[in-house]
Amino acid sequence: MPRRLLWATALVLASAAVWLLALHGHGISAARPPSALEARAAMAAWRFLVPAQVKQETNPVPASDDVLSEATEHWADHCAVCHGSDGGGATKLSRHLYPPVPDFRTPAGQSLTDGELFYAIEQGIPWTGMPAWTTGSDEGARESWALVHFIRHVPNLTPAEVTRIEGLMPKSPADLKQEQDIEEFLKSEPPKGRGRSGGRGSHKRQ
Repeated sequence: MPRRLLWATALVLASAAVWLLALHGHGISAARPPSALEARAAMAAWRFLVPAQVKQETNPVPASDDVLSEATEHWADHCAVCHGSDGGGATKLSRHLYPPVPDFRTPAGQSLTDGELFYAIEQGIPWTGMPAWTTGSDEGARESWALVHFIRHVPNLTPAEVTRIEGLMPKSPADLKQEQDIEEFLKSEPPKGRGRSGGRGSHKRQ
């Protein structure tokens, strides 16, 4: 048995060496989508490293409309910039993250246990765009567990809820400037005797 294990380990290492040599000099980029094998391997490796007791944890925060509303606001303020207002993970910031942001609307995105989702929020995921949001406080942990409730609700988000999230998301200086320009335009008065498009007489024959 030890000899078979030794040979199996040697075969795996040799295969990895051949694979790395084949990729040598081919370039590296976060713009290319990962292969299905890469995605499965990365997820399997992360789940393997999550402590077993964490995977089995159940959400200690009771589900309620108030908790979901609070978590929705938290999502809009902290998470939607990468994960999207609808939880689909397709935003300007996240579209070229590697590995890509998960789509929580899909069965694959919902496959993690509550404990795994909580652990990812609190501890982050190294070598990805997911930071650790832990504060080390009971209130911070409660907010993370509330977010787990929101993630479970993502597949059932209504258009009205998505619109609300978009309205709650922080706006960039460019967005604020655009809104200000539109507001000033709408408030401005057209010149006397002319409408906004030139009014009567704007094409008067000579």
